Amino acid sequence: MADYDATVEALATLAMNDPGLEAEVLWHRDTGWSDASGEVLEAEEIAFYAEGLLMEGFGMAWQALATADDPEPVLVRLMFWQGAAPALPDTPAGWVVAAGRHPA
Repeated sequence: MADYDATVEALATLAMNDPGLEAEVLWHRDTGWSDASGEVLEAEEIAFYAEGLLMEGFGMAWQALATADDPEPVLVRLMFWQGAAPALPDTPAGWVVAAGRHPA
């Protein structure tokens, strides 16, 4: 439970520190990672969305992405799966991982 709480708390803190932060949701299926809906979550939705799926038993990792020129995160990637934790998708070109958490 502590890891779960720490994960949600870290996302909530990140979002509170930057109300303009957005998140994309990725799902891992048999064929790999895919964008969940093409929609982005606003800052106030990030921790709530993650908490709901964690409570339902999904595995989750997250990454806060920044550009190489500015270390402040501007995008969060929430990655969900069922079963064993998969390898994370590659970081998109032009981005760096500023913070994150992966259980494996």
